[in-house]
Amino acid sequence: MPALDHHPEAKIIRLQLRQNLILKHLNPAQWQELERLLEIVDYPKGESLEHQGDWSMEQYFVIEGILKRVVSNAQGKEMILRFAAESDIDTSYAAWRLKTPIPYSIRAVTKVRAAKLSMQQWVQFLERHAAVKSAFEFEIMKLMSEVMAHTITLHLLDAPGRVQRFMRKHADLADRLPKKELASYLNLSPETLSRLKRRGKI
Repeated sequence: MPALDHHPEAKIIRLQLRQNLILKHLNPAQWQELERLLEIVDYPKGESLEHQGDWSMEQYFVIEGILKRVVSNAQGKEMILRFAAESDIDTSYAAWRLKTPIPYSIRAVTKVRAAKLSMQQWVQFLERHAAVKSAFEFEIMKLMSEVMAHTITLHLLDAPGRVQRFMRKHADLADRLPKKELASYLNLSPETLSRLKRRGKI
């Protein structure tokens, strides 16, 4: 796992990271400080970055590919809470602050390249930069609201309504997600999703 400043593709990776919804707000001095802490990791499709119940936590900035946040019960039934693609983040920040194990897993839906650092390092960085911390925590609140809205949607909207809402909110992901992953996120079978498309319901 090469550090960013030693990565052979460091120049292009820096440009990609500067598009991140959090990192784009950093000034040159903050960026220089953070860059020394970032590791660049390539994950194969299906790889788990974080496991539900773990205490070891990290902060991720997605460079390429798509991550999913998944929660599962004791019987192994899973629910996808959200997806994160280029310029987005995933994190266990709330669990770190609450001093609880991470309540979900983070996995690669596709091949993923991400920049990461330990949650302890990220929190220490935030404590040194109040404006970055404020912007980050605002994004975390939006992220949590998004997950809540998705959960409510599964209960209140019918199948076509769920798909249509996803297309409105995440049109950029619609053609990139495997049908199985999208169907699971919407609590549908892949067959139902295909049938809705054939019938022109979505």
